[in-house]
Order: sequence, then C-alpha cells, then structure tokens
Amino acid sequence: MASAPDISLPPKAAQRWPRRKEPELYHDLMSPDEVLAIRAEVRAFAERVVAPRARAIGDAEEKIEHFPWDVFRAMGDAGLFRIPFPAEVGGRGLSHPAAATAAVIEELSYYSSSVGAIYDVHCILAGHALVQGSAYLQRTYLAALLDGSKVGAFATTEPDASTDLSVAAMVTHATKVEGGYQVSGHKRFITNAPVANFVVLLCRDGERMTELVVDLTQPGVRVGKPDRKIGNNGQLTADIYFDNAFVPDQNLLGERGKGLRVALQTLTYGRIGIAAAGTGLAQSLFDHCVERLENRKAFGKALGQFQHWQFRMAERATGIENARNLYLKAALRKDSGIAFPEPEAGMAKYYATELAGDFAREAVQIFGGYGFLRELSHDGSHAHVGEIYRDVKIAEIYEGANEVQKWIIARQIFGKEITG
Repeated sequence: MASAPDISLPPKAAQRWPRRKEPELYHDLMSPDEVLAIRAEVRAFAERVVAPRARAIGDAEEKIEHFPWDVFRAMGDAGLFRIPFPAEVGGRGLSHPAAATAAVIEELSYYSSSVGAIYDVHCILAGHALVQGSAYLQRTYLAALLDGSKVGAFATTEPDASTDLSVAAMVTHATKVEGGYQVSGHKRFITNAPVANFVVLLCRDGERMTELVVDLTQPGVRVGKPDRKIGNNGQLTADIYFDNAFVPDQNLLGERGKGLRVALQTLTYGRIGIAAAGTGLAQSLFDHCVERLENRKAFGKALGQFQHWQFRMAERATGIENARNLYLKAALRKDSGIAFPEPEAGMAKYYATELAGDFAREAVQIFGGYGFLRELSHDGSHAHVGEIYRDVKIAEIYEGANEVQKWIIARQIFGKEITG
C-alpha cells in the first residue's frame, strides 16, 4: 500500500459543525446494546478523526496522493474494520454485526460521504465476500484487510454491465487452465481501485459466473487513473484492465460457477450500508439546516419562525426517523441469518438515498448563495450542505440503482411470474 502526504488545511478553512439534533428526536428502540455501544464509539472517533479532515477530503482533486490515508489507517488502528466480522477470522465477534456495521457507516457518512463509502467497499463488499472464501483467502487477504495493511476492492461493474449482471452482458471472462484461470476483460467505476492491493472479481466462466480474488500488482493487470467525479472526491474509482492475467486455483472464492450468488448476497448487504450512508447524510443536512434556520434572519425574524420551514423540517425529521428504522430492520433481519433481507434492504436503500438527495437540494436553497459556493473568498468559509449536494447523487445509483430496488420490492408484491 503506497503512502502519501496528508492534506493540510489552513486555519480559515476549518469546518464548523452544528449541534446534533438526533439525540433529542430519535429514540432507538431497535438497536441492541452492543450496537448502541458501537455507535457511540464510532461517533467519538468520527468527531475526533473524520470531522477535522472532512472538508479537505471533500474538496481534494481525485489523485492517489489525496486518498485519506491518515483516516484509513486510524480506522484500522481503532479496530473499526473488525466490527463487521466474526471472532474466528479476527473480527469483533458481535452478535449483531450487520446492524453495528450500518451504524458505523451512518456515523462516518455524517461527516464525510467519501469516508463512509471507502469503509463500505473495504468491509461490506470486499471483506464480506472474503468471509465466504477459503481459509487461505482469509489468511492471505482478509487478515490484512482487518488491520488496514491492505486495501480491498470489489468489482462487478463493466462499461456495459452494471444493473444487468447477466452472463450475456458480462465481458470479463475467466478461462480454466492448468493450475488456475486466465482472466481478460475490463471493469469500471471500481471504488478503491487506485489504492487497493487486491480486488474480489466477478467473471464470466463459460455460461456461469465465478468469483476470484486478484492481486492488482500482478502481470496482466492494470489500474487506470482515478476518475474525476462531481462528488465523493475522496472515494477514488478507476477502471481495471485484465489481459490474460493468471489467477491460481487457490484464489477461487467459493465454488466455481456460483460467483453470482456470492456477489448478489454481498451487494444486498451493501445496500443496507448505502441506506445507512443516506441516513447519515440526511441527518447532517438536517442539523446544518436547523442551525441556519435558527440564526439566519429575513424580514425581521429568523427563517425558522416561518411556518413553511417549520413544516418542512417536521417532514424531514419524520423521513430520517423512517430511514433509520428501515435500515436497522433490514440489518437485524440479516443478523438473524436471512441472506437476502428483502423487501427491507431495497426499501431502505431507495428511501434513505432519495430522502437525502431531495433534502440536499432543499438544503442548498435554505443556505441560498452560501450553499452554492465551494468556498466564500471573503473568509474561506464553506457550507457543508453544498458538498453533500454534490456527493449524494451517486448513492441513488450505485450498489443497485433505486429503480432496481423498486423492482425488487415489486417482485415481493407480485411475484416473479408477473415482474420477471
């Protein structure tokens, strides 16, 4: 894992954070005690480590040297990467790991959408897939993922295959040869790829799909330059190219030909994480907007004294309540042993991210011109709601577009014989 200098912030650029309203409004009757303890632990970590770095991470140009190595390593040192995993592989061994992991992602995303996304892919996608692998894969890759000495990536998406992960759509293929597989193809939008050490890779294998773990430094593998996105600047993504890369048999994850089920089960878990991220972003928007509405005056009174904004914020508080309850319910169902906790996972993902997206647009309106600026030249100040406005859109797209989530819910209603 390459090292890079940390981004330093001039004093004028320090981000102000408002008082949290969630403890006054949300009464958590669903989370077990261990999940509440994890939330408190990660909230304290995020306040100490993520909050001071959030603006620099969000504003940085998408380059390898701008990846937030300091925050990543701090998460590893604090044992945050161990939260989702059982004790037998080096994890915390929690009774409710999915609910705890979702709480982690909400707390990280409150300050930085990018940091929440990095954690999601590293732990839920790459890490959760590895738990389903052999003792060799767990020893070689998962152990390093847990302590943060290696960065993980997870690749399903291709230039022409994302929502459609069918065999017919996928071009990255693995050909069985003596001792392993020859892999050729092209993956796109792969989070962590520019800084990752390995990728969990879904390949076409004849008329089936197979999951392999591939070292990104080996011959025949090339990672492209980081993409330039409209938001989530700290979450680096890039293409990965495979040209007859040899992958040994011991790097097969699960059973040959059954990779799609591993990928779909992992992505379902990931949707719970994205729902938690959307909830964290919505809560952050809420807190910033409350402070703005209390303190910004127009026509001789605070904006919050206008009934329009009172009613709108009441609606947003209700939406955040529903979003948090939905993702917790989906996570608790997963913790009960249900591999595909639908329809709650789909409901949580689309509802929370749509809420955050709609709210971000409104939050910029509440802040007016200040919300539209990356930085006010007068004093270097910055409205975090504008950063969230740029960041949040991708949450409605990745790990299953929201239209797909609605189709999954519809299939629960009507059955496959009608929806397909």
